[in-house]
Amino acid sequence: MNRTITSIIDEMRGLEEELEQLIEEQQQDFFYNINGAKVEFEKKIMEQQKALKASLLQWLKASRIQSILSIPFIYSMIVPLALLHITIEIYQAVCFPLYKISKVKRANYFIADRQQLPYLNIIEKINCAYCSYGNAVIAYAREIIGLTELYWCPIKHAKKILGTHQHYQDFLDFGDFKDYREKTSKLREALSNTGK
Repeated sequence: MNRTITSIIDEMRGLEEELEQLIEEQQQDFFYNINGAKVEFEKKIMEQQKALKASLLQWLKASRIQSILSIPFIYSMIVPLALLHITIEIYQAVCFPLYKISKVKRANYFIADRQQLPYLNIIEKINCAYCSYGNAVIAYAREIIGLTELYWCPIKHAKKILGTHQHYQDFLDFGDFKDYREKTSKLREALSNTGK
């Protein structure tokens, strides 16, 4: 990897840390603190949020008919999502110990906190929980598959692809055949020495 790419990656990591700091500051702006799994709002803010909660009837009246009609199609995706979740758990439990890769921590991906927002009604809370779960399954599976790709085939594509996982930048360049096996072996060794 040349120096320019490395410096850009370092800059991106620095920006991620800066973003984390800004998010912490925003938490203070919205008057909440995180205490373990519980989000705690200041009492005055909690009351203001509760006052904005729409009743189910209000919510239904404000909803477009197209949105209501799409509900069965949206929620039917729970079946393939749950199937992916179950199978990726089994895959990781069986294969990662064989590859000597530390298991991906589920808790880093499955966050359930939106239901604590007092201005959401029950339907909005269910919708938020569903979307959180779906995105968590995809992100969790992507990390597991990304680590598998890093282990088995750490070669970048010849063409630029969108939405690469976080390990892609460590892959060997397409066509970089010199010392391919040695470089791949080093990547595997580094992978088995890290915890996720």
